[in-house]
Amino acid sequence: MNNLLRPLTLSGVLLFLGLPLCAPSTAAGDALPRTVQKALKHHKLESHALSLAAIPLNGPGQATTYNADVSVNPASTMKLVTTYAALELLGPAHQWQTEFYADGPIREGVLNGNLYLKGGGDPKLNMEKLWLLLRDLRAHGVQTVSGDLVLDRSHFVQPQLPEFDDDGGDETRPFLVAPDSLLINLNAQRFTTRNELGRVYISTEPPIESVRIDNRVRSLPASKTCSAWPEVHYKPIRQSDGVTVVVSGELAQGCDHQHYLSVLDHASYAGGAVRSIWQELGGQILGNDRIDAVPEDARMLVRAQSPALTEIIRDINKYSNNTMAKQLFLSLGAEFRTSADPDDAMAAQRVIRQWLARKGIKSSHLVMENGSGLSRAERVSARGMAQLLQDAWRSPYAAEFISSMPLAAMDGTMRKRLRSTSVAGKAHIKTGTLNNVRAIAGYSRDVNGNTWAVVAILNHPRPYGASAVLDQVLLDLYQQPKSQRNTARR
Repeated sequence: MNNLLRPLTLSGVLLFLGLPLCAPSTAAGDALPRTVQKALKHHKLESHALSLAAIPLNGPGQATTYNADVSVNPASTMKLVTTYAALELLGPAHQWQTEFYADGPIREGVLNGNLYLKGGGDPKLNMEKLWLLLRDLRAHGVQTVSGDLVLDRSHFVQPQLPEFDDDGGDETRPFLVAPDSLLINLNAQRFTTRNELGRVYISTEPPIESVRIDNRVRSLPASKTCSAWPEVHYKPIRQSDGVTVVVSGELAQGCDHQHYLSVLDHASYAGGAVRSIWQELGGQILGNDRIDAVPEDARMLVRAQSPALTEIIRDINKYSNNTMAKQLFLSLGAEFRTSADPDDAMAAQRVIRQWLARKGIKSSHLVMENGSGLSRAERVSARGMAQLLQDAWRSPYAAEFISSMPLAAMDGTMRKRLRSTSVAGKAHIKTGTLNNVRAIAGYSRDVNGNTWAVVAILNHPRPYGASAVLDQVLLDLYQQPKSQRNTARR
């Protein structure tokens, strides 16, 4: 999901990172299309704030570059680097595993010992998958666990990365959830507030015992239509034994409101979710929750496999899921970690740079922090990103990579853009949005049916209207001179 940053100048970031300050530069003869220049002027944006690279892939056309070698913040278009690297390095059929272990015997429905849940870094271990895994555990003959529920979160060597708190410091927003070896349901809880016949009810999913509700919502008379943005507010208050969420505001009869929050740490959420489902299935866990590694002599009881990587990257790119992208980034590090790597983020950076070098793609402008683009530090150049897209076009996994991106005017983060235009349905484009960044990167067809790799990234303290400028880049790219073959058909 695309998210917000406080305004930050590029020069300030480069100085902070110790990177050289690059003045805007263009090759001889390079110039922005007039329609794009006009759009920039209309929205009062300087042309040097835009970096552009467009490369024809399977037909005639003149490549266009503008400020293409300037180091810029790519926002969520950075996910294309992470997902393409994962496709080639892990393989499109790669899966993650989540397992339950026991360290004692099972007699008459009782596991006489501890139950271990070992996370394998699955980016998409949702409540449905967890329910099925626990159903398998019940089918294995377990009803009561006499010992503890032990959470093994050792799969990743976690990096110490700065928290992203540039938009008010509200760490409960789900898009800020950090990666974890045992990530369940993206660590998010859904709060549903509904007014039935003048009485307000609030429920949570999953219903975790340590998350309590303080219902202060006032009931309003029934209305002909329910507001799309009702006045319902959620304020978590952390306590020693959990979290109380104060829900206030007002809601009309017959209306409801849903809101997602991440109010628990990973271990508390995982333990609470397991216990909630296990109780619904008629089971008991008599001991406490704790964090520890699975003993070597423990035996595996049941295992769940994640969806294949191709499905994972579709969720990441279509909907710009930051947490899943970070999870995938660390998975690359964990897969290829060496003793010289201090953590899995550093391992992932090393592996991706080596992979790019083998392809002959220069990565001098590339700075990766978490692989999601939700960062003030991450950097690319438009030319480097376009070269990566050009290489991906020739990859055996090109179809999987391209189809993971939003389709203009149809789905994902592009579903509301370029509607009723010539580009609708003809471009697979990853978007990127931060407070000081607007970006697009992907593939787009022209009027002749030929495909281009296109990257357009605008870094500006106030990029208002920049999305319209980037849409104009795609519209202008579509209007290539008509080929003789297309003219003859007419």
